[in-house]
Amino acid sequence: MLIPMIVSAAELEALVAVRHSSPHELLGMHKLGDRKGLVVRAYLPGAQKVDAVPVHESKKPTVHLQPIGDTGLFEGSTDRTSDVFAYDLVITWSGGSQTRTRDPYSFLPSVGETDLFLFAQGNERRIFDKLGAHLRSPDGVAGTSFAVWAPSAQRVSVVGDFNGWDGRRHLMRRLGSSGVWEVFIPGVGEGALYKFEIRDANGHVILKTDPYGAFFEPAPKNASIVWNTRKFTWADGPWLEARRHANPLTTPMSVYEVHLGSWRKKSIAESFSYRELAGPLIDYVQKIGFTHVEFLPVSEHAFFPSWGYQVTGFYSPTCRYGTPGDFQYLVNALHEAGIGVIIDWVPAHFPRDEWALARFDGTCLYEHEDPRRGAHMDWGTLIFNYGRHEVRNFLTANALFWCERFHIDGLRVDAVASMLYLDYSKKAGEWLPNKHGGKENLEAIEFLREFNHLVHTEHPGVSTIAEESTSWGMVSRPPYLGGLGFSLKWNMGWMHDTLGFFKREPIHRQFHHNELTFAMLYHASENFVLPLSHDEVVHGKGTLLSRMPGDEWQRFANLRCLLAYQWFFPGKKLLFMGGEIGQSREWNHNAELDWNLLHQGPYHAGIQRLVEDLNALYREHPSLWEADYEPGGFRWVDCSDHRQSVLSFIRSRADGSDPILVILNLTPVLRTGYRVGLPVAGRWEEICNTDAEFYSGSNQGNLGGVAAESMPQHGLPYSAGFTLPPLSLVAFESPVEMPED
Repeated sequence: MLIPMIVSAAELEALVAVRHSSPHELLGMHKLGDRKGLVVRAYLPGAQKVDAVPVHESKKPTVHLQPIGDTGLFEGSTDRTSDVFAYDLVITWSGGSQTRTRDPYSFLPSVGETDLFLFAQGNERRIFDKLGAHLRSPDGVAGTSFAVWAPSAQRVSVVGDFNGWDGRRHLMRRLGSSGVWEVFIPGVGEGALYKFEIRDANGHVILKTDPYGAFFEPAPKNASIVWNTRKFTWADGPWLEARRHANPLTTPMSVYEVHLGSWRKKSIAESFSYRELAGPLIDYVQKIGFTHVEFLPVSEHAFFPSWGYQVTGFYSPTCRYGTPGDFQYLVNALHEAGIGVIIDWVPAHFPRDEWALARFDGTCLYEHEDPRRGAHMDWGTLIFNYGRHEVRNFLTANALFWCERFHIDGLRVDAVASMLYLDYSKKAGEWLPNKHGGKENLEAIEFLREFNHLVHTEHPGVSTIAEESTSWGMVSRPPYLGGLGFSLKWNMGWMHDTLGFFKREPIHRQFHHNELTFAMLYHASENFVLPLSHDEVVHGKGTLLSRMPGDEWQRFANLRCLLAYQWFFPGKKLLFMGGEIGQSREWNHNAELDWNLLHQGPYHAGIQRLVEDLNALYREHPSLWEADYEPGGFRWVDCSDHRQSVLSFIRSRADGSDPILVILNLTPVLRTGYRVGLPVAGRWEEICNTDAEFYSGSNQGNLGGVAAESMPQHGLPYSAGFTLPPLSLVAFESPVEMPED
């Protein structure tokens, strides 16, 4: 018995106009209420004939669906059973081809009520497993579940290469009041291209990429790609186990900062892939001796000639260099080689691209509505609404995602100052105060504390590193003490002051001695990283080498002294690629580093040899890293000789043992017999001399060491007369204690 059409005219019109917000209530198989029987509906524009065929129970009836006019809606019913059963849709298309598939509207939601409850609280730590696109097999049916948060949307559809980009084919259902929309589509596999077609709050139809997308099509199409980031087979278990028990503050960390697309290139127009880069990068980093690499943002971003800080795909490694699996391969290979991996993470802002996060559902969903809270004037970007639970969840889960799916060892957070201050780079009238009338972004502060707490508790040994350029207190102190909770903080003051000093002509340095000594006045306030970063080689700043004064010999001598000073000064180390070879020109995204410089005269190769030796010394001597943040790890010997621009200090272990004496002569004057105090007697062996001929210096020095004399100096019981080469750093390790006779 055929039951007459049940769908109402209003429901039919909503489907045909692609405005229906609850398609699962209408489409699929449903009981007929008080009457015995079932009704099956399928919206399949372009189909000629549709049957619902049982797949598990042969005794269940096949339901023949009839077209309702030329609307594309098919409806059929049966009174032979009232028990809903699993079925396939057998579809004959207008061209005569036939498709058999399970009905997308016959599956239960893939996102549960508990997931939605926690997401609304901002506490679903693995929301990336729920929202986005995920390969699943409910009832043994392979396909992909799609879920997206768009609370103000009138309708959301999944469109892709699997449905002709037709928004009528796969309408999503709204899951209660959560703002989440969901649908499972059988037969959609890895590699499928898709976007979300949204009828937004204003009734406009827009196309958006997936905020939780795991992989993206290259610009300008920018489609999301279904991808399984779980399938990679990791082999870095020993590395992760060792990391779990390590303390980043008391272990060596010298970081090589890398822009993946311009370190080395196949050609002017082609970069190496993640997999192709693994071999040469590992060989080089091991040769030079860095403990970690730090990648400038690997998250997907639209504009190629950039560092990557305007992120459009927070959950996806950029497709420029391969698949997510290829990036996992690179990280795994680095770990197997004993090299840590840090990435730049950008929760401070996002770009205005209309196909990405901006006004996602027609409203300011991820950003603030008021531009006085929601926009960065300097960068033309938008600011996350950290006070919205779902937005905070998007970001905290993203941090955990990189640690979990890609085994990242550290997250360096860009532009933290812009998050902390509501008036950051804004004039009066361009910003709104917080509820107390202050300029602090209270929601951002709480977000940063939560992010740091989650990363440190769920992934022990992973470092979080803040680029924070102001004097905000306790950035690298735990939240329970009132801090932000970062492991480490870039010492921007040290970078600014040190580069400011070294760019001065030596004759003027005596008047700026404090630029090198000031950092120790506040060193104990934070756990500092000493950065000579990518920010210092762009926007007309030149390079480290180009800032050094004097003739060619003096410029390279100054650079050698600067790098050695960075390595011997307390704090972890970071150097942007090219600094280790004395790169001569500013960074250019279209070109690799000027590796040919290593074969043009002795100076560039000398810089590289010095950095290699500095890293070796650094690893070998715990005095240079074990007590970076302990009072006993550093003491000035003499920081007052500004007239001769000479500095001396001692690095040691936390208990004061194994002291290393460091002396800088910051003028091009050779000084002999320069007396410096020493804490213990014996012969102090020279372990570093940046003026050595091996580094292309003038080869002045102390013939391998000096003998301490019982002549007190600088408040120490012994001293020695040192030869201080011009524009140099020399370092000496303490004598090995000899057993008494």
